[in-house]
Amino acid sequence: MNDMVKTPAKPALSREASPMGWLRGEIDRLFDDFWRPGRDVFDFATRARGPVPALELNDDGKVYSLTAELPGLSEKDVTVELADGVLTIAGEKNEQSETKEGGCLMTERRYGTFRRQVALPADAAADAVEAKMKHGVLTITIGKDAAAAPRARKIEIQS
Repeated sequence: MNDMVKTPAKPALSREASPMGWLRGEIDRLFDDFWRPGRDVFDFATRARGPVPALELNDDGKVYSLTAELPGLSEKDVTVELADGVLTIAGEKNEQSETKEGGCLMTERRYGTFRRQVALPADAAADAVEAKMKHGVLTITIGKDAAAAPRARKIEIQS
């Protein structure tokens, strides 16, 4: 007979359940991956992501319309750049509030940066781009290059 007493297994807690759990997971990953070739030991920074705005790209036939949801941001907090057919939207949120009430002091901080890049279609006109911001929604209108349209053609499949 087996003299070992079986104890019920404890439920596993998610490492994301607390900041210390996340730190423990990153330290474990660091030691597990330390000797792996081609591994950048300090890539944990890419794992800690900030806010990622939702994007939507539409084509109405005449122009492309890209919208990004950026709640709590204004046009001063966001930059839009276009280079080599890639549209980059970047921004930073830095908000702090302090409340003093009946002997209690409460301070809240919210901050984070984001950067989204979108490769534009070949017929996007780089000189016909406009950006507007209203109620936390960034709308970028991108004109189409009429000369680029004939570049597409149907290829017949031969048997």
